[in-house]
Amino acid sequence: MPVAKAHRISANAPDDVSGIEAAIADGRIDPKGVLAVLGKTEGNGLVNDFSRGLATTSLTAMFRRHLPAEHADLICLVMSGGTEGGMAPHWVVFERGEGQGGASPALAIGRAHTPALPFEQLGRAGQIEQVAEGVRAAMLDAGITDPDDVHFVQIKCPLLTAQRIAEADARGVTVATRETLKSMGLSRAASSLGVAVALGELEASAIRDADIGSNWNLWSGRASASAGIELLNHEIVVLGMSAAWSGPLAVDHAVMADGIDIEPVRAALARLGLSTPGQLCLIDRLRLVALLGKAEASHDGLLRGKRHTMLDDSDISSTRHARAFVAGALGGLVGHAEIYVSGGAEHQGPDGGGPVALIVDRSR
Repeated sequence: MPVAKAHRISANAPDDVSGIEAAIADGRIDPKGVLAVLGKTEGNGLVNDFSRGLATTSLTAMFRRHLPAEHADLICLVMSGGTEGGMAPHWVVFERGEGQGGASPALAIGRAHTPALPFEQLGRAGQIEQVAEGVRAAMLDAGITDPDDVHFVQIKCPLLTAQRIAEADARGVTVATRETLKSMGLSRAASSLGVAVALGELEASAIRDADIGSNWNLWSGRASASAGIELLNHEIVVLGMSAAWSGPLAVDHAVMADGIDIEPVRAALARLGLSTPGQLCLIDRLRLVALLGKAEASHDGLLRGKRHTMLDDSDISSTRHARAFVAGALGGLVGHAEIYVSGGAEHQGPDGGGPVALIVDRSR
């Protein structure tokens, strides 16, 4: 019976894979079972954030030292740039092993790689359709048949660059935007709506191209999308619960209505056995294996009726403000800063809020 494993490992730099290599050397991680790595790297999280590419290159080279290249290249590498504030750079390594007995249902993990996305489909219905198909494939890989058993879908999606726009022009097709930074948001938006379609949260027929990146009444409570220059396709990781899996790990999710709405997260912690009126105590902190979340500045410029300036600060992207803000709120709840908060939550939770996933070790 498959057993899911998740390892949270600190990183001293975007190319610091020594912690993962040490875990492989002492037998805590079997590289043959690694399905995906989620990384928080200390870049700016924008179009020219090469910390993501450096991390991806370093991880790929490291896994190729332990695996045939064709196997290493199947590992989903989802790098999220930007560790503003006190957020600590780290890796979350997801592994599939085999075992007997243990608690069930348990955390189940699936992954999928889509084909390269034609540049003219980015931010449009074609991207929604491709992501929805990829999510269904990742669910099949995890052995999850009921969409209600899915708690989080992490997607790494492409963006447009000047060169990619020029390539589309040469083919006589138009792209959704000629602004490379805006393309990141549109890609995240369409990817998230693809998750919503795959999980039955929305009907594809109800979504128009004009809704993508603009109609904030359409959203998924379980989608997390991060755009990057370092890929042309989508890498998709599905986390859910399945009776076909066993082991100590369990996952649940919550949806924050805004950047300080921590009570739904506290309720999810309680459902996972970490019930506390305040900050998690040390023993419960050790049981919390991973916390994955989304963050964005609300588009109306308000937070519970008061004005915020995240959208007006032309020196720093609003995604950077939001990551630091939400990571601080969540860090105050769980008592540590190794939190994976990705900025830009278009259609990922309600406007100004976002989904959060929590993975807990029930054996400790």
